[in-house]
Amino acid sequence: MNARRPLIAVVDDEESVRRALARMLSASLFDVEVFASGQEFLDAAPARRHDCVVLDFQMPGLTGRDVQRQLALAQIRMPIIVVTAHDQPALREQCLADGAIAYLAKPLQRERLVALIEDALRSRVPASSPAL
Repeated sequence: MNARRPLIAVVDDEESVRRALARMLSASLFDVEVFASGQEFLDAAPARRHDCVVLDFQMPGLTGRDVQRQLALAQIRMPIIVVTAHDQPALREQCLADGAIAYLAKPLQRERLVALIEDALRSRVPASSPAL
């Protein structure tokens, strides 16, 4: 019997970034599901069992930080890696304080991202999935 491959959510408003991350993570033997907005991801999150989320910080509508807060309020626990094209130390500190396991500046280094996801998957507590 084959073990289930980890399911990684990629949430980014830029299609080219979503495509590139999906290819990168698929090549690293993860299953990947992409979302064009924070709200699209939150709408799907309760029904899915994402093992980790790669979450863009700056998006129209809900920001990555808004998504983090909504997941926490709904008690949906999963490792969150926040990514941004506009690195700001204060935002980094806020995201990490809100529970993100990492905050990375774009462009992302494949090895670093994959290592963070693998570390998170090894140490994570099983996800809970109450409704939003």
